[in-house]
Amino acid sequence: MRYEIKRENDFQYIEEGEGQPLILLHGLFGALSNWVDVVEKFSKSYKVVIPLMPIYTLPVLNTNVKALAENFHEFVTFKKYKSPILIGNSLGGHVTLVYVKRHPEDVKAMVLTGSSGLYENALGGTFPKREDYNFIKTKVEYTFYDPKNATKELVDEVYEIVNNKAKLIRILSLAKSAIRHNMSDDLKDMTLPTCLIWGKEDTITPPDVAMEFNRLLPNSELIWIEKCGHAPMMEQSQEFNRVLDEWLNKLLAKEKA
Repeated sequence: MRYEIKRENDFQYIEEGEGQPLILLHGLFGALSNWVDVVEKFSKSYKVVIPLMPIYTLPVLNTNVKALAENFHEFVTFKKYKSPILIGNSLGGHVTLVYVKRHPEDVKAMVLTGSSGLYENALGGTFPKREDYNFIKTKVEYTFYDPKNATKELVDEVYEIVNNKAKLIRILSLAKSAIRHNMSDDLKDMTLPTCLIWGKEDTITPPDVAMEFNRLLPNSELIWIEKCGHAPMMEQSQEFNRVLDEWLNKLLAKEKA
C-alpha cells in the first residue's frame, strides 16, 4: 500500500489515522517503506507519523545525530504533536534517545528496536568495494536473519546511496557521529516507559546491546523476536506488530486506571 508523502515547511512525512500519535523514526539506510506493515495496522487506532529525516540534505559539517534530533524537535513543534510515543529503529532509536534526553517532558513513552546509542557493528565504517554490487548485496543481507529479505529493490537502493559521493559522505559522517555519541551515562535519567523489541539474531546491535539497554533504562521491558535480525518491523512484521500492540495496550490501560 502506498501512502502520500506530505510536504510542509521543508518537512516531508507520512501521517495516517487519528488518535494518540505514534512517531516512527527510520535508520541510516532506512526509508518510509520499512514501516509499511506497522502503518497498515496501527493507523486504524492511532495517528501514525513517519518523518523523513534529512540525512542527505543537512550541511556535511552538521550531519550528526544531535542535528537530526534538533530537526525532529522542530518537526514535532511545528506539527504540535502532544505526548507522542516514539518508535525508533537503529539510527532512529539513537535520535529518539537524544530527543528524550533533551525533551523528556514531551514524550509519553519510547520503543527501541535495534537501536544504536551504546554499540553497533554497522556496515564497516567505509565502503572500500562500494562499486562491487555483490559486496553491497552481502552487506545488506547481513542486516537480516534470512538473507532473502535483502530484496533486489533494497540492495539497489543501498548501492545507489553508497555510489553517490554526496550521500556517502553524509552516511559516513552520521555513522561516525553515532559511534562517538555513546549514551550509556544518560540512560539512567530516562524514566519514561520503554519497550525494547529486539531481533534475537541481530548482528549489528547484538543481543548484548539490548540487555545493556534493559539494564540501564530504569523503566524498560525487553522482548525478543526469534529468527530475526536488525529490522524486526520488516523481517518479522506480524510478530513485531503483535508485541507492540500488546505493550501499547498495557501502557494506555495503566494511564486510564
